Amino acid sequence: MSDDLPTDLLIAAQTRIAAQSSVPMIVTHKGDPTNGALFLKINKLDGTAYVYNQVRLDGERVWIPALSTKASPEKEADRYLAEQIAFDPDLWVVEIEDRQGRLWFTGRILDSL
Repeated sequence: MSDDLPTDLLIAAQTRIAAQSSVPMIVTHKGDPTNGALFLKINKLDGTAYVYNQVRLDGERVWIPALSTKASPEKEADRYLAEQIAFDPDLWVVEIEDRQGRLWFTGRILDSL
């Protein structure tokens, strides 16, 4: 998948891929269609979630944990994402419901920058 895809097309493609495996992926906040920052909330359906922020590093799309490398309480994840939206309403938030905590988007996961 091209790193040059607009954010809305990237999300649409990944949503279809996850749906083929019966994994729900819901856009909970719609941002700028072409260049909006992208956050993922991976809901493990046990009261915890991972939150990742997509960033570019040397031209490559990579993911960094926004809260912790371990799953955080879901309420903490929701509070963090609400703060980010208040700061930048053009960002996107996609919630993935996956008990296994899989990312479903291409790109490396870094521990930190």
